[in-house]
Amino acid sequence: MEGAGAVDTVRMRLSDTVPRAPHAPRAPRGRAAGGRWDRLRRTAKPSPDAEQADIRWAGFFAHGPYALLALATVVSAASAPVFMTSGEMYAAGGLVLVALAVEWRWSAIRAGVPEHAPAAQLHFALRTLVAFVLTWLNPLFSIYAVMGYFDAADLLPRRGARVGLLATAVTMAGSQSGGLPPASGMNWMLFGVLYVLNGSLCVVFTNIGVQEAERARQRLATIKELEDTNARLEQAMEENAGLHAQLLLQAREAGISDERRRIAAEIHDTIAQGLTGIIAQLQVVQSAAEPGLARQHLDRAADLARHSLGEARRSVHNLTPAALEHDTLPEALERTVGAWSDDHGVPARLTVTGTEEPLHDEVAATLLRIAEEALANTARHAAATRVGVTLSYMGDEVTLDIRDDGRGFDPHALPPRSRTGGFGLAGMRARAERIAGTAAVESEPGQGTAVSARVPLVRHG
Repeated sequence: MEGAGAVDTVRMRLSDTVPRAPHAPRAPRGRAAGGRWDRLRRTAKPSPDAEQADIRWAGFFAHGPYALLALATVVSAASAPVFMTSGEMYAAGGLVLVALAVEWRWSAIRAGVPEHAPAAQLHFALRTLVAFVLTWLNPLFSIYAVMGYFDAADLLPRRGARVGLLATAVTMAGSQSGGLPPASGMNWMLFGVLYVLNGSLCVVFTNIGVQEAERARQRLATIKELEDTNARLEQAMEENAGLHAQLLLQAREAGISDERRRIAAEIHDTIAQGLTGIIAQLQVVQSAAEPGLARQHLDRAADLARHSLGEARRSVHNLTPAALEHDTLPEALERTVGAWSDDHGVPARLTVTGTEEPLHDEVAATLLRIAEEALANTARHAAATRVGVTLSYMGDEVTLDIRDDGRGFDPHALPPRSRTGGFGLAGMRARAERIAGTAAVESEPGQGTAVSARVPLVRHG
């Protein structure tokens, strides 16, 4: 018999993307300008659309400052006769070159600058200052100053980002109120209102950005936790696969061992007992003086040999004992007890109690083999003058008791099993345990022996 267990495996793959903030987009710009988005992209494995958005924002942060500066310069130059004197025009031209130098320097070093590093903060401060002065000279240069709204959160730490946004709001409010410095009290009032409006919007959007960043961090933590869980599950599945293989091996070994015990018990109960009976009959023949008596024992020996051969073949194929092929268990026990009594000249009687039930083949075979082994032990060792066998149907179990009035023995002082014997009692227990039953032996020297087997009542299917 071979058994095997199965371990169901479940494989889970998880992937997710971190949504972008709709109001304050960030874009990857090397280590400094795009550190946060780089981490999101590496960890969250964004979708193709998100990757395209990252690429577009990367292009904006790489080329946007130059484009905004160029647009602001063209528009300011066109409006220069209205807003600027000749000296201011020259000053603005020089500051435009300074702004180009600032942007060129940042483009050259940004890939190697960590996020929120002093170099990034210095770049933001220089650009904001240059944009402020340019807007002072011509309000339309605020087109270039608006860049501070986009990258303050990436270039500056959290508190510094709010200061940077408020500083940018000063430049934008001055431009929107008609230029810096305000020319009249009305302009100052308008500047104050616009600054409050710009500053409030900066604070609101900053808070929203912080919340979005916090949600992004939580999503990243969740994704990391899910990845760790997935890794642990994969490791557990690998361990389960090894355990499954080990269990299969143990089940095969257990099946082989169980089959060996079964065959050993069958050989003991069929061939060994048959040979013992044949030897006993031949010994009688040797000492018999009358030819008729010798012939009678020879016939018994031949019958035993044929019966043992048939039982051996049935045991090899794990078939029901021949005695149960056409008879119920009580009928088979009746014939077995009767044959044993005739062979050994010892009175033996079978008693059946309770309501007879059709038993499962394995249950009936187990009880019959236990009875045969107990009777064989009685014949070999007990020197009994009377034997009683009782089969009892007791609701959900069946009991079999074999008692004799022989010499008895001490069950706790049995000799070790040898090659020539000692298998009977252990074999009976093993047979009963195979069908979730028990077998017990009670005996005392000079007080006879009682063998009791108790097994579940499993009806014939």
